[in-house]
Amino acid sequence: MGKLDGKVCVVTGAAGSLGLASTEAMLAEGAKVLLVDRTDRQLAEAAKTLDRYKDRIAVCAANVAEVSETQKYIGEAVKSFGKIDVLFSNAGISGVIAPIAQYPDELFDQVMAVNVRATFLAIKYGQPFMNDGGSIVVTSSVVGVTSDPGICAYATSKHAVIGLVRTAAKELASRNIRVNIVAPGPIDNVFQKNIEDGITQATGRDGTKLLDSIIPLHRHAKPEEIARTVLFLASHESSFSTGSVFMADGGMHI
Repeated sequence: MGKLDGKVCVVTGAAGSLGLASTEAMLAEGAKVLLVDRTDRQLAEAAKTLDRYKDRIAVCAANVAEVSETQKYIGEAVKSFGKIDVLFSNAGISGVIAPIAQYPDELFDQVMAVNVRATFLAIKYGQPFMNDGGSIVVTSSVVGVTSDPGICAYATSKHAVIGLVRTAAKELASRNIRVNIVAPGPIDNVFQKNIEDGITQATGRDGTKLLDSIIPLHRHAKPEEIARTVLFLASHESSFSTGSVFMADGGMHI
């Protein structure tokens, strides 16, 4: 018997490496999963890798920072599988590496929209369609509890979702819906490579080697490693955890 047998899950940012690894982990434990990402093409490519689970997956392209699009993907999950048990708000963007004085105003707003507003909308419009006893998981970051020069938008957004989650955890506790944060450190994927390219450009030092040097475990995570933390938070194994930040950063924050 799987940890999520028969459970209905929604994963945003599902075509990215962490979203896809988490989706696969949920499916392997018996879940039905709606994958949400920006384009039909991204979702089709993701679905190809999950073909053995095709009877338990559905897809929905959506702009997660928009109200109508959020309502669309929540509605699609319910239509496809029934009421939701697990909502994983994972979609995110990084912005650029630049000092606050030079940070583009419009890009700051875009990062906040995707990383914060989209999670607010997911929780707001998702909760009425969730079963009591469900789980909401939100992706923050090691820079949700730390920060560095040049990442004002990303760090602000990742701090903000922690406050949002702690509020939601108290509001939804009466329904036994748990709300938690997973806070990864650097993951070996394209999203992180783009950040590290910015670090390289800003500092003149290899961004990947620089980060590995300050991570106590001296390496990046594999997506599957972080997905195991997501699965723990999604499942009943984390039944007495809510409003918490689960670090999965190789010790980078200490």
